[in-house]
Amino acid sequence: MDFTTWLAFFGSAWLIALSPGSGAVLSMSHGLAYGFKHSSATVMGLQAGLLLIFAIAGAGVGSVLLASNLAFNIVKIVGALYLIYIGISQWRAKVVIDPTIQTTSITAPHWRSRFLSGFITNSTNPKGIVFMVAVLPHFIDGNKPLLVQLLVLGTTLCAVDLIVMHGYAFTAATMQSWFRNAQALKIQNRFFGGVLVLVGVSLFFVKRSANG
Repeated sequence: MDFTTWLAFFGSAWLIALSPGSGAVLSMSHGLAYGFKHSSATVMGLQAGLLLIFAIAGAGVGSVLLASNLAFNIVKIVGALYLIYIGISQWRAKVVIDPTIQTTSITAPHWRSRFLSGFITNSTNPKGIVFMVAVLPHFIDGNKPLLVQLLVLGTTLCAVDLIVMHGYAFTAATMQSWFRNAQALKIQNRFFGGVLVLVGVSLFFVKRSANG
């Protein structure tokens, strides 16, 4: 892979990461609810899911997945239902009022739960699968070793997304001071919960291709 090709992919990776999506919403939601430190597990889960989709697309399995209506719909439905589930959970999250320090907080789930939320959110995102399968081949040189190219591109994609998702989480976490009462936290939960549900519902309308 030459430097020009990598640079083009590097730019594409930033566009992919910065574009609004379920991963960005989840990062901001957890950053605002649990703080920047606790949101890191969520972001790492997102990267694991992203790398899984990348590996599937790189191995050519993604093309098979897109060709199978049943397989694609199963992934799509699982991803949509999971986003709706975590959206409803966020909407119904309890706000804890501590009378001794006069602050409000939301207890962060175990890091495994946060990691799993990120992983499932990205790995079952049909939009991500469609995009990877459509875009990745344009940056692969068939005359050079495939594994090396996939390692370089995968590392680049993950590094960029890691920075952007942490940026989303950090930005949201800095706003925690604005949500110091129970009513504000409930509004926050319902806003992000509602957005996640809407994103989940929108996935039901994703098709395998433009003419699918």
